[in-house]
Amino acid sequence: MDIMDHDHALMLFRQMLRIRRFEEKAAELYSLGKIRGFLHLYIGEEAVAVGALQALEADDAIVATYREHGHALVRGTPMGSLMAELYGKANGCARGRGGSMHFFDASRRFYGGLAIVAGGLPIAVGLALADSLRGRPRVTACFFGDGAVAEGEFHESLNLAALWRLPVLFLCENNLYAMGTALSRHQSQTDIAGKAEAYGIPSEAVDGMDVLAVEAAARRAVEAVRRGTGPSFLECRTYRFRAHSMYDAELYRTKAEVEQWKARDPIAVLHAALRRHGALTDADLEKTETAIANEIEEAVAVAEAGPWEPIEDLTKDVLTPIPPLPNQADAKMNRP
Repeated sequence: MDIMDHDHALMLFRQMLRIRRFEEKAAELYSLGKIRGFLHLYIGEEAVAVGALQALEADDAIVATYREHGHALVRGTPMGSLMAELYGKANGCARGRGGSMHFFDASRRFYGGLAIVAGGLPIAVGLALADSLRGRPRVTACFFGDGAVAEGEFHESLNLAALWRLPVLFLCENNLYAMGTALSRHQSQTDIAGKAEAYGIPSEAVDGMDVLAVEAAARRAVEAVRRGTGPSFLECRTYRFRAHSMYDAELYRTKAEVEQWKARDPIAVLHAALRRHGALTDADLEKTETAIANEIEEAVAVAEAGPWEPIEDLTKDVLTPIPPLPNQADAKMNRP
């Protein structure tokens, strides 16, 4: 790994470590019953979010999947707001209504956290279409997993984005398993970047365990999108070290395979490179770990002290169907 800018590499390292420690704490709190519902951890995939988001501006939009904790952290949503959302508290980023799978921060143009597989792709196309029609020089970055490639929305969204030359960067976080199904068992063509090329979209496959490689590829892709040439596509080949979710028994892969991938841990690889370049000492690492631990402790305190939503507000903002007019049913019956 070639490090040209030590300070920038250190920032990337801290961002990835921050995500890792947040996720580890979330798993601990889930085991204690503090966090309920679903929890999908990003451990092992940190290089994708950290690397890719370096290429975006504050006014660009982000659409992510249900494994989105890392993306929200890098985007700048306060950790306390995210932890409170995991707790289901009213001071969470989605007022406690979304939980782990539905982080949301409109002030930072972070539009989910979406639980539906491939559901974010048409939303990203819609955001990009709005920007295009209004002449706003923005990019929409859409993250999704390899499982989304099997959905119709994937093909429809890529087709429309290419047809209308929309400013979208599609980022496939290919961790090789759609929940518990290996890529080769649900795709006859496993070259995901090649699928995007079939729609005339410039595509690139990148090592998703190398944060510097992801950043470089994302910058190239975003630069192309900003030139107005239409969408770009990145396939980030990565791997999750933990189960798909906290309920996953992981019967579809071997422990040996997981350990093999752990040898390519993006945090450990960058850590080793920084050491070789003399850019990170034991004292630096200890200081970084302490700062992150303190931030997490404060975030937990924010979540613990946060209020629950009042029962009388539970139906607030919930759309209810308009009841029919009293004689509407009779009128339909008497229609000629």
